[in-house]
Amino acid sequence: MGSKNAPPGSRRGPLSIFMVLGLCCFFYLLGAWQKSGFGKGDSIAFEITKQTDCKVFEDLNFEPQHKDLGIIEPSIPKTKVFKPCDVKLKDYTPCQEQDRAMKFPRENMVYRERHCPPQEEKLHCLVPAPEGYRTPFPWPKSRDYVYYANVPFKSLTVEKAVQNWVQYQGDVFKFPGGGTMFPQGADAYIDELASVIPIADGSVRTALDTGCGVASWGAYLLKRNVLAMSFAPRDNHEAQVQFALERGVPAVIGVFGTIHLPYPSRSFDMAQCSRCLIPWTANSGMYLMEVDRVLRPGGYWILSGPPINWKTYYKTWKRSKEETQAEQKRIEEIAESLCWEKKYEKGDMAIWKKKENVKSCQRKSDNICKVNDADDVWYKEMEACVTPVPEVSSANDEAVQLKKFPARLYAVPPRIANGLVPGVTTESYEDDNTLWKKHVNAYKRINKLIGTARYRNVMDMNAGLGGFAAALESRKSWVMNVVPSIAENTLGVVYERGLIGIYHDWCEGFSTYPRTYDFIHGNGVFSLYENKCELEDILLEMDRILRPEGAVILRDEVDVLNKVKKIAAGMRWDVKLVDHEDGPLVPEKIMVAVKQYWVASSGNSTSNDEQ
Repeated sequence: MGSKNAPPGSRRGPLSIFMVLGLCCFFYLLGAWQKSGFGKGDSIAFEITKQTDCKVFEDLNFEPQHKDLGIIEPSIPKTKVFKPCDVKLKDYTPCQEQDRAMKFPRENMVYRERHCPPQEEKLHCLVPAPEGYRTPFPWPKSRDYVYYANVPFKSLTVEKAVQNWVQYQGDVFKFPGGGTMFPQGADAYIDELASVIPIADGSVRTALDTGCGVASWGAYLLKRNVLAMSFAPRDNHEAQVQFALERGVPAVIGVFGTIHLPYPSRSFDMAQCSRCLIPWTANSGMYLMEVDRVLRPGGYWILSGPPINWKTYYKTWKRSKEETQAEQKRIEEIAESLCWEKKYEKGDMAIWKKKENVKSCQRKSDNICKVNDADDVWYKEMEACVTPVPEVSSANDEAVQLKKFPARLYAVPPRIANGLVPGVTTESYEDDNTLWKKHVNAYKRINKLIGTARYRNVMDMNAGLGGFAAALESRKSWVMNVVPSIAENTLGVVYERGLIGIYHDWCEGFSTYPRTYDFIHGNGVFSLYENKCELEDILLEMDRILRPEGAVILRDEVDVLNKVKKIAAGMRWDVKLVDHEDGPLVPEKIMVAVKQYWVASSGNSTSNDEQ
C-alpha cells in the first residue's frame, strides 16, 4: 500500500501489480498439484522426519536407516584411498616387530619391550586378513575351537603336544584346556586354587596371568566370573597371544622387562605365574615388587613351576639342588619383605596372600618407592622398591575395601570415595553411570548386535570411569578399557569396579595382533588427539586390530567426526554419521561404521610411493 504523501512516480503501476497476481496464481496451482498426490516430495519428507528410532539389520547396512550429516563441499579434494599392505604383513604388530626388536639389548628382556616405528616408518596401508579368514566361533565355543585359517601356525601343536595346549584337527585348532602346569586341565587346577582362594563368592574378580601361553587359565576362569588380564611376549612361541584373543579371552603382548607393567597400582585380586620362567629373584626382586604394586591388599599370588617342588625336579631342570633351593629361599625372603604370607604349598604349587594393610605386618624392607603417583607408569622404568599402600588406623582395617562382584560394578570406588580422582565426586560418578546406560541403549537401537555374542572382544578407546563397559557388562563379551596416557588417569577406578584395562598412547600401535577385536568404541578420542598426532594413523591402527565385518562407534564433536569420516571412507569401511540421541541440535554426533570383509591376495603390495 502506497504512502498518502508519496512523491510522484513512486506508486506501483498496473503492470507490476498484474505480475505479482500472476505469480501468486502460479504457486497456488503448483501447491494444489502436489497436494493432489502427483508430487510426493513433501509427503516423503514428512514420513522421514517421523522416524525416531534408528534400527539396523544384521548385515549392518546403515544406508537406508540413518540421516547422513556429512558436509558436502565440492571444493574439498577427493577421499584418499588406502591400499592393502603386502600379504607378508598380515600379522604385523608395529611395536613388537622382530627386525626392530633385535636391535635392542637382550638383557632384562629389553628387546621384547615396546619399540614403535618413528613417524616416517609407519605403514599407510591396510593390513590384510589371511586368505580363507572366517568369523570366529561364537563364545563359548570359541574357548575350545579356532579356525586354522585365522591363525595358521602349527608350531605349538608340536612343541606343547604332551601338555595339551592345542591340537590341530582338520581345519580347526582345538584347545583342551591344558597347560604346562595343568596337563589334566585348567578346571582341576582352578579347583585346587579355589580350596585356598575365595574364587566362588565374588571376592576375586580381576586376575593377572604373567606369561600366559594360550591363556587357558584365563579362559576357564571366565565361567567363574573372574576376568583375567593375560600377557606374553611375541617370541618363539608363535602367536600365543593371538590364539588367546581368537578364543575370546583378554590378552595383550607384554613382558616383564625394565618398564612398569601398564596397569595401575592395586589392580588385581589375584596374580599367577604358571611356569612363566620369569627370574623373580633378579634385580633385587624387582619383578616381585612390581607384582606387589599391582596386587591389591588382601590379594593372592600363585607360583606353580620352578623352583617350587625343586626336590623332585631339579635334575629334570638340569640345575643343581643347591641352586634351586637357594632360589626358592630367596623368593620366600622377598615375599616376606613385601608383607606376603604363605598360605599353601603342595606339589608344584605355592600360594601367598598379601596382608590387608601394613600395620598387620612389620615390613622388613625400608626401601619404599619415593613416587608421587604409583599409577603414573606409562614408559616409566621399574625400580627395586616397595609401593606404599593406603594408610589405615588399625591392624584390623582393610587398606582397600571393595564389595564382592557384581555389587562392585556400581558401588562407589574407593579412589572416588577418598577424593583421589580430580573433579570426580560420588554424585558425578553416579551421573556418569546414568549417562552411559542411556548411551549404550541408544547404541543398541542403532546396532542390535551390540550386547550379543557376535561382538565378543570389545575395546573402549577412551574409557573414562568405565561407564560404557559397566553398561555393557555381560558374560557374552568383555571390554578392554583403554585409558590414554594423555587423559585423566582413571584406570584405577575401572579396576576397582571389577573391570580390566590398560594404559596406551594412541599415537602408537596397540600391543595386540591384527584382527583381535569385534567392536571398537571411542568417546572423544579424536578430539583428545587432534593436535597430538595424525588422525589417519589412529584410524589405520583401529583398522589393523578390527576384525573383518567388525563394528565401530565413535562419539565426538561433529567437526572432528567429519574429518574422521572422510579418512575412514577410504579404508574399506561403510560409514555414517547420525544424530546424538537427544536430537540434531546437540553438537556431539555419533559415527557408526562396519569394516568390509576382504582378505589378502598375492597381488597385494605396499608401496609408499602409491599411498
